[in-house]
Formats: sequence, C-alpha cells, structure tokens
Amino acid sequence: MTPRFTREELEAARDRIVPDVVAGGLRVLFCGINPGLMTAATGHHFARPGNRFWPVLHRSGFTPRQLDPSEQRELLSYGLGITNVVARASARADELTAEEYLEGGRILEAKTELLRPRWLAVLGITAYRAAFGDRKASVGPQQRLLPGGTGVWVLPNPSGLNAHWTLATMAEEYARLREAAEEPPRRDGR
Repeated sequence: MTPRFTREELEAARDRIVPDVVAGGLRVLFCGINPGLMTAATGHHFARPGNRFWPVLHRSGFTPRQLDPSEQRELLSYGLGITNVVARASARADELTAEEYLEGGRILEAKTELLRPRWLAVLGITAYRAAFGDRKASVGPQQRLLPGGTGVWVLPNPSGLNAHWTLATMAEEYARLREAAEEPPRRDGR
C-alpha cells in the first residue's frame, strides 16, 4: 500500500536521487525517465498510484506475480533492474533540460559498460530520443548497441498519463522484450 504524503512532503522530495536497483549481468535493465516525487518520497521506483509499471511487468511475464514498489529489490532475482535517464526527482518530466537528457545518455552508456545487461529498456520514446539523439526512433528494438554489448529496446512509458497505450497493449510490447531477453541482442537490434 502506498503511503500518503502531504504536498509539502512530496515537494521536499524534489531533486532527491533514488538509488538504482542493479547488478551485473542482468537480462533487462529498465530505465525510467526520472523519479517522480512519490518515488523520491518512498525510495521505491514507480511508486505513484496509477503508474502501470508493476502490473505490466507481471502481465508481460517478467514476474510471476505483481510486485509492490516496496519489493523492487526482488527484481534482481529475476535478472531485472531499474535505473533512470536522469537521476534527480521532479514533479514532471518536462522540468528536465535537454542537457540533463544528453548527460543521462552518457551515464547510461557507462552503466551498461560496467554492468553489461543484455538489454537496456528505455521506458518512453521521447526520453530515448532526447538521451541518445535519435529523432527517428520508434517503440521496439533499436539498431544501437551500447558499450558492453547491450541492446536497446524502447518501451511505452508506463505512466498513467500515457493514454496511447492500454495495460493490455503495453503488456504485449513488454512481452516482446521478455522473449528477446532470453537471447543476446544481435547487431541488427533484433
């Protein structure tokens, strides 16, 4: 159950850094845009009620049951992890600068070189395009391989604000990655 916070408590979480949930050799490192204020206040990724990350992860077959954000470290036992393009918390992604996205892309490249996940799954096409300067990218596997031989897959942003994707269609796209994550990424991004 998500705790309740006052507006002041949430605002106090602005600019906090939420630690990554990572280990070496993951199958998939999920990459959010940046932590929201609820995530920063709780210290748990995708903690905002209405965010569909945890239900989609389960429905797509990545987890055997729907995890609560407070159980985020359990992801490691499934070969999964979480990071963000931009580490600092904000109320909205539009508060981030173009420079923060580009720096986030460089940091992600360093993380993949160090941690060597099979796939980096960026949750949001706009975030991917801004971080990696790829204006023509679309949802799905990308041509790019990151340092460490990590493939890149762009997934729909699970935010409840992303009305273009339903829970069912989002789960289908995440399941495509789950199936691909059983094999190392190929040079053609598939």
